[in-house]
Order: sequence, then C-alpha cells, then structure tokens
Amino acid sequence: MEHQVYVPAPASRLREALADPARVARAVPGLQQDAGAAPGTGRLKVRIGSHSITYRGSLRVSAHDDGSYALDGDATEARGTGTVKLALTFRLADRDGGCAVTVTGTASADGRVAELPAEAVESAATRLLSRFAEALGEAVEPTAPDAPASVYETEVPPAPERVTEPVEEPVVEPVVEPLPEIFAEAAHARRTMIGRSAEEVDHAPPRGRYAPVPAPQTVAGASALRWAAPAAALALASAIVVTRALRRRR
Repeated sequence: MEHQVYVPAPASRLREALADPARVARAVPGLQQDAGAAPGTGRLKVRIGSHSITYRGSLRVSAHDDGSYALDGDATEARGTGTVKLALTFRLADRDGGCAVTVTGTASADGRVAELPAEAVESAATRLLSRFAEALGEAVEPTAPDAPASVYETEVPPAPERVTEPVEEPVVEPVVEPLPEIFAEAAHARRTMIGRSAEEVDHAPPRGRYAPVPAPQTVAGASALRWAAPAAALALASAIVVTRALRRRR
C-alpha cells in the first residue's frame, strides 16, 4: 500500500513526535492504552463501513538512518481469533510551509476483516493513517518553567493574624438561701423519693407474705338464715289466726 498526507506543520515537529513513544500512542485515533503497559499497547476500535471491530495489540516506531521511520504493529480481535499485522514506513519532506508524509508498506489480516469488501477496508485504513499523521503534527503546548509540578508544591501565604481584645466575663454572685428553707426542701424531697414517712410505715398494716389472712366465710349460716325468715312469718300468722278464733267463741 502507498498513501500520502499533507500536514500543515514543519517536518521537525513530526520528527519530535515520532521519537516519543508516548506522543505516538496519543496520536493513534481512539487508542485506549492499558494501565501500566508500555506506550502504544491497548485497545483500538476500527470502523469499516457499517461494521466495527475492536483489536487489542501494540504499536512500535523506530528511526532509520535515512531519516525515515518504521511503524510495526500487531493485534488480535478482542472478540474473535482474527489478527492484523502492519509493517509501514513513514517518510517526511517539507513542502509549502508544511510537511508531506508518505506511507508505504504491507498489511495482512484474517478473521472478520477478511470477510469485508476490499474497498471498504482500504478506505478505513487510509482514513486512519491520515488522522494519525495530522495528530503527529499538532503543536504541543509548552509547560511554563516556573509552574509548580504539583499543587502540593505551591506555597500558600499564611493567614493574617487576627487581633482580638479580651472579653471581660461578668461576675455572677452566688445566691445563698436561708437554712430553714433548705432543710424544708430537703425533707420534702426525701418524702417524695421514699414515698411514705417512717410513721406511716409503722402504723400501716403489713403487706406481702406477712399480711393477715381474712377469715373464711361460711356458706351454711347464710343458707339457714334464708329459710328461718319465712318460717317465723308463718308461725306469727298462725298465732294471730288462733287468737282471733278464741275471741269469737267468747
């Protein structure tokens, strides 16, 4: 394959970027680098037509004596067994205030990408290379020399001293109550807490297991009285009748 891209930046800027593996990794569109891994190692989602394939792999850049740069990469499908291998060469040349980047090399792939149309695969590859070259030519904002490396190294001025006048606290004199009133309140509190005085306890009947047992009520006496009253009434009525009969005979 062969592809050429014009980048509106001097060739020296692109050379500085290609010499820094971290800047090369940031220039790859959509590359998600693995934490703790070498720069250029991670995941990359490639869109080909209406299909998207995610690869996991690594990318390496090395400089040649003739001023060109070799870019080698290999990756495997994140959800599959397909693989991709790249062996590309980048040549830089100043042109019209910018830089012409010429990319040549070979690429081999199998798996899902091999089942897609060749035109769609070539279009996706050239688009990815163009965006990569343009990202290499973007200017890097310089770091201010006097800027602290961390917020913890920034000197914080001390807070202004606050002068406060002493505040005089009011003197509170204790209130002394007469002794008789204190004794009366203490006696009342004692009676409230105890509940009853000693005199009430001495004259009160015992409670609990020592309380007196009431005498049992007899049911037979009540039954005898219930029948005695009608009998007495009947005897009295009989005596009155007999007395009246004797009077009539006389």
